[in-house]
Amino acid sequence: MRLTALFGTAVAAVLTLPPISPEPLSGQDPPGGVDELKEWAVEWGGRTRDPAVSPDGTVWFVGQAGNYVARFDPADESFRQYEIEDGANPHTVIVDEEGYGWYAGNRNGTIVRVHPETGELTVFPTGEARDPHTMVFDGQGGIWFTSQQSNRLGHLDMASGEVRLLTPHESDRARPYGIVMDEEGHPWVSLFGADEIVRIHPESLEVTRYKKASAESRSRRLELTGDGYAWYVDEPHGKLGRVHIESGEVTEFDMPGGRDARPYAITKDDQGVLWITQTGPEKRLTAFDTGAEEFVAVHEVSHNIRHMYFDAERAAMWFGTDANFIGRALTNRATP
Repeated sequence: MRLTALFGTAVAAVLTLPPISPEPLSGQDPPGGVDELKEWAVEWGGRTRDPAVSPDGTVWFVGQAGNYVARFDPADESFRQYEIEDGANPHTVIVDEEGYGWYAGNRNGTIVRVHPETGELTVFPTGEARDPHTMVFDGQGGIWFTSQQSNRLGHLDMASGEVRLLTPHESDRARPYGIVMDEEGHPWVSLFGADEIVRIHPESLEVTRYKKASAESRSRRLELTGDGYAWYVDEPHGKLGRVHIESGEVTEFDMPGGRDARPYAITKDDQGVLWITQTGPEKRLTAFDTGAEEFVAVHEVSHNIRHMYFDAERAAMWFGTDANFIGRALTNRATP
């Protein structure tokens, strides 16, 4: 397949959203501050989501319901759409060091590499993991991925196409969802259908389990910080949870929106701040300072955000919304 001739006209909605709290201290910008939040409408619609930034600064994203992968250039505000296989309904896209996009064919059981210029597709079937969901590079030439409805966790060798699968929990409804890598090369997975997050040994596939605060706790995504903690969001209870990796001790913090906050996505920046979205009645992007152990900023957004990507080079947080916008939050340290 080749790159389509579909180019969109960007319609930008610009909002400047100062944090609700706190006030700057001693004339300095507080962590978690946003100088500008800008959204671009995507004319193809189709439930835009899960952006990832390429080395050249362009932003890949998917239209899950629209069955497409696209790339956005913030320099000239142009869009480019790629043809993909019918019925793939991609859920996530990630970008490798050479600028190739890799998307998860959530409805046709594939992981697919997209050439950024020609649009040529290289297709890797995922076998029993029939609904690949969220992906992360392992830094060793592979991709770890979750498969929510198939109750599988998988690893794809990007060169050979070999796929290894495991079942991370005895329940057939554990629903592996979010996934991140630690510095030692272990994938960590949030089980949306169970009260656990798990760590996988990359060679033996041994599973280490960590309990959340309660048996009813449910989290879609998780994050790791370099101070020995794994973090999760408890959607039904409106909590941010922290698990000490060595002891298993759990600490929880109430979200600014309380029990109705419905926290969904969580991503870290390079300053020890966790960014968490609220999808309840109040649509919010919140910032939690892990050093101070408190929420330090709350930003109103227009629609639900289900995943985020922090571009450390430009100090910018990218996201997609349910209303078919691609958005960028420039932190108070950003240079656009």
